[in-house]
Amino acid sequence: MDPVGATYALAGAAALLAGLLPRLLRGLPISVPMVVVGIGALVFALVDGVPTPDPLAHGTVTVHLTEACVIVSLLGAGLALDRPVGWRRWATTWRLLAITMPLTILATVLLGGWLLGLGAAAAVLLAAVLAPTDPVLATEVQVGEPTDDLESEDEARFALTSEAGLNDGLAFPFTYAAIGMATLGAAPSNWLGDWLLVDVLWRLAAGVAVGIAVGWLLRMLFFSDRSQAVGLAERAEGFVALAIVFLAYGLAELVGGYGFVAVFVCACTVRAAERAHGQHKVLHTYVEQLERLLTLVVLVLLGGWVARGALADVSWAEVALAVLVLFVVRPLTGWLGLSPGRTGRRERAVIAFFGVRGVGSLYYLAYALEEAEFAGAEQLWRVTVLILLGSVVVHGIAATPAMAWLDRRREATAVALHGHADRAPVTPV
Repeated sequence: MDPVGATYALAGAAALLAGLLPRLLRGLPISVPMVVVGIGALVFALVDGVPTPDPLAHGTVTVHLTEACVIVSLLGAGLALDRPVGWRRWATTWRLLAITMPLTILATVLLGGWLLGLGAAAAVLLAAVLAPTDPVLATEVQVGEPTDDLESEDEARFALTSEAGLNDGLAFPFTYAAIGMATLGAAPSNWLGDWLLVDVLWRLAAGVAVGIAVGWLLRMLFFSDRSQAVGLAERAEGFVALAIVFLAYGLAELVGGYGFVAVFVCACTVRAAERAHGQHKVLHTYVEQLERLLTLVVLVLLGGWVARGALADVSWAEVALAVLVLFVVRPLTGWLGLSPGRTGRRERAVIAFFGVRGVGSLYYLAYALEEAEFAGAEQLWRVTVLILLGSVVVHGIAATPAMAWLDRRREATAVALHGHADRAPVTPV
């Protein structure tokens, strides 16, 4: 079979699936990623002429493909949020980032050393890879398209969306820590000072600053009174979305900042411009379509690698670690991070459980392995893929019924408190 023709056929099938699957699966306890991974596994198992999509053999391609997927999804997450950024309004998000994420990293480091016998650098890398939740595969538990209602978002969907938008960038310092340990030695005196000054302080500050600056510039260019009068945003349409991604990410990387942070901050800054403006919804639609296509390509290739033996050597210790990360570490650290808080007991349980792992984990692992040598790279890939697939299946099955249950409880609570669910504010449950 001609591999070029097969590749084009796969690309066309992915585009077709991107348009059809969300509608066909709406309301069912099954997610698009579950179906796409299965299709990828089936295709690569049956078609011999298609090259094996092994990330160890194609590290550079893996880095850039997953990188593009993540930055587009971060843009979509930032544009979708109706709630303005604020210390109290985003209190749940700050708790997840400041408490849940570090606790998750610490627990995963200990589990990696105990169950898998990983060295310090590899254990830290595995923890950094698995720490962030994912804006790519978590659409069922995230906010919908942007609206002009600042109070429209329930706490669970808002928290999961905003957390996924920010912690993809915040996992980078820990990835750099693992790279420093692998190249300079595990002793803190070898890498800690530069890591704190450069990888934590400078890169984070630069990412935030570039995101705000580019967002403000694009706001003035496309959403000011003068630009609205001549219809610049309407004429540019999808190109505005591309400008946000390329300018924010590219400039942040040029000054040594975190591009992921810059893209999400830039999207939030643009979103803050005239929240009732209809072009926010248009931008989000363009981004959502591009994100869906890139995600399907990544998941088809992931399914193909699984079919070609990615998990052939998986051990019971690796399975045990995957189960603990998905069912113990994230739910427990999520609950601790949100207790007490503005979330109700049921919302807290949903937020804690749905720490979806996804494409961001693939990117961080591929990036780190391109930058430094880590012992047991094959094992790190196996564990990461195993946890990602477990997240796709478990969270994919549970997302629709869990969110429907939460919505019913919220509606019942609103009726009890206010007499009418439609006119009542979103109430914690």
